[in-house]
Amino acid sequence: MLTRILNKRYNYECEVIDPRGWVLRGVPNRTEEFASSMAEYYDLIVGLHPDEALRSVAEAARVRPAVLIPCCNFWSDEKLGRDALVEAIESYYLRHAVSFERIAFDFKGPKNIGLVSMPSS
Repeated sequence: MLTRILNKRYNYECEVIDPRGWVLRGVPNRTEEFASSMAEYYDLIVGLHPDEALRSVAEAARVRPAVLIPCCNFWSDEKLGRDALVEAIESYYLRHAVSFERIAFDFKGPKNIGLVSMPSS
């Protein structure tokens, strides 16, 4: 839905990358897995509950600005709750000189934390 709104209302060129092909009719998409090597093509990477693409989206933040709202722990084999998962991603960003800000969204629920990042210059 975000892609549709950005395309139609704000005239941004956006597409969904999802190997499952779960998109609304008429929304530009690629039915493949997102890989961090694809980041150079885009101006901004948005990972909204990216599931198995979690690490690839975080890695893409080393190249392009990114918004990452993690959900399930596809970061490590270790069981991580929401806060530990976000801290693990933040630690990755710190190790790779990615500037970031943690954002708490104004709604209740376990998935209300996100990271907005910018690669180092």
